Amino acid sequence: MQVKRNAFILGWFVYAVFFFAGADAVRAFQVGDLDIGGAMRVSYTIGDYGPDVGHPSRAEGDGGTFALDTFRINLDYLHGPWAAKVEYRFYPGYAASNHDGYHFLHTGWVGYHFADEAQLQMGVNRVPFGPGPYGVSRSFFFDLHFYVGLSDDMDLGIKYTRHFGELTVDVGYYCADEGTYFGATEDSTRYSYDVVDETGSGYEERHQINVRGIYALGDMDIGASFQYGLLNSNGSQDDGSHFAGSIHAVPKFGDATLALQLTYYSLDVDENQPEGTDKLVTMGAFDFPTLVAARAWIPAASLSYRFDTDAVDWLDYILPYIEYSSIVKDESGFNDSRMLTFGSAWAHGGWFIYTDLVYANGNDFIGNKSGYGTPPGLPYFASNRFGENLTNEWEYRFNINFGYYF
Repeated sequence: MQVKRNAFILGWFVYAVFFFAGADAVRAFQVGDLDIGGAMRVSYTIGDYGPDVGHPSRAEGDGGTFALDTFRINLDYLHGPWAAKVEYRFYPGYAASNHDGYHFLHTGWVGYHFADEAQLQMGVNRVPFGPGPYGVSRSFFFDLHFYVGLSDDMDLGIKYTRHFGELTVDVGYYCADEGTYFGATEDSTRYSYDVVDETGSGYEERHQINVRGIYALGDMDIGASFQYGLLNSNGSQDDGSHFAGSIHAVPKFGDATLALQLTYYSLDVDENQPEGTDKLVTMGAFDFPTLVAARAWIPAASLSYRFDTDAVDWLDYILPYIEYSSIVKDESGFNDSRMLTFGSAWAHGGWFIYTDLVYANGNDFIGNKSGYGTPPGLPYFASNRFGENLTNEWEYRFNINFGYYF
């Protein structure tokens, strides 16, 4: 307990030194047309987690945990119409000694800006789906679209973006997902959620097409997104496919922003896959595989308000928000996954801090007292909270994420 307390105090001390040294204490540097930067983030977490097991835990009785979240390196290149972007991330892992730390490519593309304000990106880039890069969410934990691969999803392919007056159109073709990198799992060491093959005889994403249109109507953006792709079988089961369609709107009322989205998705798989059912599909990210309901609706909403703090030298603005989303599963025997977030973002120069209080029923990253519900006989570990969610219990997590971006 004393070790945990000392680590907590040391972490706060280091971050306080950087904070009061000023927002410009660390800067990205430039080599020709190349900007080299990055970020470091640490989190304090407490919530519905198990008791002390001999190392720092997030349980209430242990006072929570202050630990590294991620370190990342960013490269940005711009020369005339040519552009490129690379981001690589490192995470500490889940074990007590962090021996299972993992790392992966987040972004890696080369692009070209055309004279008609169009842009082409080739490589690992963000899939155009939903109202923005992070869906409706402004919080650290996103909304539930993220956990089924339908927001902030990075895949390998080509994306073309063009503006037609008030209309922005994105068209993408993705030959594959972004791939798995260096971690403990077979196929889940990646940033964004994809269908993964943890046995070598499951499914993997191939030949995905995305189309999105967003129209700026005064102070409101309205749009629709479409996604269709194949699921290539690496085993004896038949090939499958996946589909998602979404409508979304983002009206603004002065400094307030309301974001709304309604999505339906379907993952069409063979019941002879390693999971032994066509009602569940294995997806994975952050070196952590999880079972997901094969078909569901996802309603999501976010309300935020930006307060500029010109009179406060050490703070640029505050962005409080409240968010709700749900995975409403087609299968009658499954319990829905739900998530409610109260939080705020705090910005100062290169600093960006999230404070979030999250209540969730069926989310891998919010509490774990009720366990993960891995089905008996499954040949690998995978959470079942986005799938059957058998425990159907609400749990909470309070999280402060301190991020310095340079």
